[in-house]
Amino acid sequence: MVRILNGVEIAAQIKAEVAAEAKLLAAAGVTPGLAVVLVGHLAASEIYVRSKVKTCAELGLWSELITPPDSVTTGDLLELIAELNARDEVDGILIQLPLPAHLDTQRLVEAVSPEKDVDGLHSVNAGRLQAGQPALAPCTPAGIMEVLRRSDLAVAGKHAVVLGRSNLVGKPAAVLLLNASATVTVCHSKTLDIGRYTREADILVAAIGRPGFVTVEMVKPGATLIDVGINRLTDPAEVVRFFPGDTARAAQFSQRGSTLVGDIDPAAFALAGAYTPVPGGVGALTVAMLMHNTVKAAKARRGSVLAKYHNVVTVKG
Repeated sequence: MVRILNGVEIAAQIKAEVAAEAKLLAAAGVTPGLAVVLVGHLAASEIYVRSKVKTCAELGLWSELITPPDSVTTGDLLELIAELNARDEVDGILIQLPLPAHLDTQRLVEAVSPEKDVDGLHSVNAGRLQAGQPALAPCTPAGIMEVLRRSDLAVAGKHAVVLGRSNLVGKPAAVLLLNASATVTVCHSKTLDIGRYTREADILVAAIGRPGFVTVEMVKPGATLIDVGINRLTDPAEVVRFFPGDTARAAQFSQRGSTLVGDIDPAAFALAGAYTPVPGGVGALTVAMLMHNTVKAAKARRGSVLAKYHNVVTVKG
């Protein structure tokens, strides 16, 4: 029987753990804090940010939402980031991407202190990750590893194929899998005959941003399929193509005018040993791992305070 890897359930586990850690930190006088910088009014970004701010409140973290106007300059944001770096109560800084085209995204990402880089995008954290050292890892790849670990799916010795080489997902996912002793192949837009590699994958991570790109013919029977793609379908013909005979999906499309599909054709899931659905798979882990990273950053930054508290508690006990 094919296993459905429920990202919502795994995210709930992680959030419960974060809430428990936040409670312990609060007893030591520490409340992990996240500053979110949202430039402009991109609808999808606003939805994501609302979810992050809401989750902070639910788990016992505090958050601060900063919303510079579209007209803000790179220089203005560099000054803002410097201020946030200097504020001791801020443990994590998140610059919501994508930024408007006139801003220097890479320069801004690199301006965030690596110790507060809860998105895991700073080159220092990328280097630490590649070296197998403790680091703040990008949230989606870290979530992928949690799905595999908490589902008791073996990684060591397996052939993992990653479709996509972005700094946000593809590259760090490949590094994390390699660090977990998988044999890793990375495919991208210039790879010739991608199916040649995907058909050999025990673990296939699809993060290429193309709806239904991975077809049945590209999947090894029994493989674990991790679908990172979130693609919105607005063409009725595509809905029929990817979800033939799915009355629930057709009803959803009729009501909303759109539906979601991943980078893997849903027909391929029947061949898998296990897979993450879209929605309800990897996407559900991203916010949970952001909360995890914020608490991790707080613990790393405030080690002396926590050590002092621990010593006091130990003496009193």
